[in-house]
Amino acid sequence: MSARAPKVGTLSIVLHHHLPFVRHPQYPHFLEERWLFEALHETYLPLIECWRALERDGVPFAMTVTMTPPLVNMLGDPHLNAKFARHLDGLRGLAARELTRTRGNPGLERLARFYHERFERLATLYHDTLRGDVLGEYRRLQDAGFLEIVTCTATHGFLPLMNGDEHAMRAQVEVAAKDYARVFGRAPPGIWLAECGFVPGADRLLAEQGIRYFFVDSHALLQAEAEAVYGVYAPLACSETGVAAFARDPESSKQVWSSKEGYPGDFAYREYYRDLGFDLPLAEIGPWIHPDGIRLNTGFKYHRITGGGLGDKALYDPDVARRRADEHAANFMFNRQAQLRHVRAHIDRAPNIVSPYDAELFGHWWFEGPWFLESLARRIHSDQDEIALSTPARVLDAEPTIQAATPSMSSWGDGGYTTFWCNPTNDWIYPHLHHAAARMHALVERFGDASGFEARALTQAGRELLLAQASDWAFIMRTATTVEYADRRTREHLKAFRDLDEALTTGRVSGAAFLDFLTAREQQWNIFPELDVRAWAR
Repeated sequence: MSARAPKVGTLSIVLHHHLPFVRHPQYPHFLEERWLFEALHETYLPLIECWRALERDGVPFAMTVTMTPPLVNMLGDPHLNAKFARHLDGLRGLAARELTRTRGNPGLERLARFYHERFERLATLYHDTLRGDVLGEYRRLQDAGFLEIVTCTATHGFLPLMNGDEHAMRAQVEVAAKDYARVFGRAPPGIWLAECGFVPGADRLLAEQGIRYFFVDSHALLQAEAEAVYGVYAPLACSETGVAAFARDPESSKQVWSSKEGYPGDFAYREYYRDLGFDLPLAEIGPWIHPDGIRLNTGFKYHRITGGGLGDKALYDPDVARRRADEHAANFMFNRQAQLRHVRAHIDRAPNIVSPYDAELFGHWWFEGPWFLESLARRIHSDQDEIALSTPARVLDAEPTIQAATPSMSSWGDGGYTTFWCNPTNDWIYPHLHHAAARMHALVERFGDASGFEARALTQAGRELLLAQASDWAFIMRTATTVEYADRRTREHLKAFRDLDEALTTGRVSGAAFLDFLTAREQQWNIFPELDVRAWAR
């Protein structure tokens, strides 16, 4: 379904879906696997619910979605899907229990009923409608023309800190493109370079895979090799390859993601940091959080953002919050109309606003975010004719002639370059990553045509290297959250790579102990089932 042509310009909403690859089948409960489970019931399923409502009501919409290969591989994993199904059933059980516990307290009982209805609805969507196949629903929405799904570097590898190693960077791009084709049955139209990390020359690697466009932060275009005559309101074509770079619009981005200046901080919205997992006595909430008695967020949050400390919060009202989300959608649309109208008066082409966000902002951090997006799509369709939702590929199709100029090296991290991922908290990882990447190229040169155990060992070495290169580990070390886990994952993947390297180079790939080790690594870290190691040799 297509929308009518806008009179002024277009808006490209980009939702970056990403989680690091976390899979621990040897444990019935593993704390970091909850990252995926929370994203599913707080962000991905609510987004699907809103998109299906728009589709049902005949509202045309177009949004761009990044689905990173680690997330795609986790969503397609039967083991993790089974664990999520149990997790969702546990939330339904807690919701039923809350109906009983809150009886007689009208305010809390109303919220308990809201959560009970919500989790029953999400369970019906997941089990009955989607048959447990969330990934398939994203694919269906893309095939129907509502979503434009792009890939990301294979394990969210941050290209600017790969020491200029073209083989390492190529593998991150090529493995991602091939895995995307495996899952979605087509080539990726675009790519989200992890952390929007771009270095000149990386566009050659994208062009090799037929990728049409990528995203950068605004200063990458504003500091390009030639002045960007349209600013951030039109893409640039990299000088040598023609691959298009779309830049983030700071104004529209900040209006949504900022908890202090943006919409999510409104006092009508749900308070993220006040959760039943911490409010109730451990004896009551224990069975619903973690078997070891670790207090965790449950997703049951009964309070709204109000002044004072966490103990001084008013009760949440979902109806009021939903109306406020609609008001904010109207305000956002009004501001984009004014912004595009002003820009259009000064340039000779239809401007495009690119508004990228981490998907988990919508639903996880900002509970009402999916409602906001649904209301925005409805209002853009029915309340005006100046602007339209679009996607980068559609923008390129409509305006194929764009200025040629290669963006500058940059990222969208704090400071705009690389310091967030390379600083005293995490810089120790890079000599090891660089050495392992160089060794991987040498191994492929030597054993690339091998078969049997050697081929298996080489392929698993590639997986271990890619997983060690995930920018998530450096990010976590910098933010000082689950540092122990990030440190352990980095060290374990590098050690496994080193053991595989040693076995290959010494010819010890057929002993019983080594085969047990190799099989165990293959079974646990089973990302990229069709990994082609020749990506490191091209």
